[in-house]
Amino acid sequence: MTEQNDSGRISGAGRGRRRKPPTKRSRRLTILLSGAVAVLVLGGAGLGYVYVKLDGNIKGVDINAQLGAERPDDVDNGSMDILVLGSDSRSGDNAEYGEDEGGARSDTAMVVHVYEGHKKASVVSIPRDTLVDRPQCTDGKGTSVAGETRAMFNTAYEVGGPACAVKTVEAMSGIRMDHYIEVDFTGFKKLIDELGGVEITTTQAIKDTKSHLDLAPGTHTLDGEQSLGLVRTRKSVGDGSDLGRIQLQQAFMKAFIDQVKDIGVLTDPTKLLALADAATKAITPDSELDSVQELMGFAQGLSGISPQNAHMITLPVEYDPADPNRVIPLEAQSQQVWTALKADAPIPASATLDAATGKAEGVVK
Repeated sequence: MTEQNDSGRISGAGRGRRRKPPTKRSRRLTILLSGAVAVLVLGGAGLGYVYVKLDGNIKGVDINAQLGAERPDDVDNGSMDILVLGSDSRSGDNAEYGEDEGGARSDTAMVVHVYEGHKKASVVSIPRDTLVDRPQCTDGKGTSVAGETRAMFNTAYEVGGPACAVKTVEAMSGIRMDHYIEVDFTGFKKLIDELGGVEITTTQAIKDTKSHLDLAPGTHTLDGEQSLGLVRTRKSVGDGSDLGRIQLQQAFMKAFIDQVKDIGVLTDPTKLLALADAATKAITPDSELDSVQELMGFAQGLSGISPQNAHMITLPVEYDPADPNRVIPLEAQSQQVWTALKADAPIPASATLDAATGKAEGVVK
């Protein structure tokens, strides 16, 4: 599968001038994914008087208590694995994106593997339409949820919440997730607006009535609403599948990271505090990251990773012969991915050969 490679850059502010090398503090914001900025911004928020306010924004979820002891081994090799979900709940402020049909689903799912030394990472996007064997789960209220074969991946979050999503990923991969971070629609929009927007370049028109996005070919600075529309666009790019949307999401993340580097948010305390406030309201982390102090330590541990050292792929899949609107993992190639990450090794190029792509490569660059 051909994906956006990890060396590509998105055109942004500062054309015609040499960028200064990022400082150690600014590198805290150049880490992988838009949702993680909610964590990374805090790496520069060393002002004690804001701790109480920001701590009050953070609502954690105790994944470990809900999952218990029946999990993959916690391998102590210096690496770290994080499940990042974007929730498509239609309740509350998110209702404008459609009716609430009874439960939220994971609109975006990424396994972030941080290698030993914390200088590079691999990001594996899991298509929401992937058919998986969902294990039996216990939801946040202690209610048992039966397992299901050939269940869509995103139903794990719908029926069992964050813990069931984590358990499903662990069952698929055989890898224990060290942390969990969830980002919601409204928080994502506000965070982008606080940043002043994200600049992207489109190579073709994107018009999607469901995501409320209408972009001509060219360079655009997207506000929060437009950014959300881009990462949710599906039907109007490539073959209209979730795979094409994932390619847009990965390209947007690289643009987002470059934007954060270029605007120098850490030199403006007012902007920094506004970002920290928006960031802490945007996420739901696991209970080991549910305070400013813990998030700061987490961010500092990832500060050495640059966008060029973040390799992004989509889980190798093919369209389901029984239902072309669904995909199923390519067993051999998917196993290559998980085996590599479990061994803290790079994902081999052969893992993505012959996989479905969504045909949206290069739409955003």
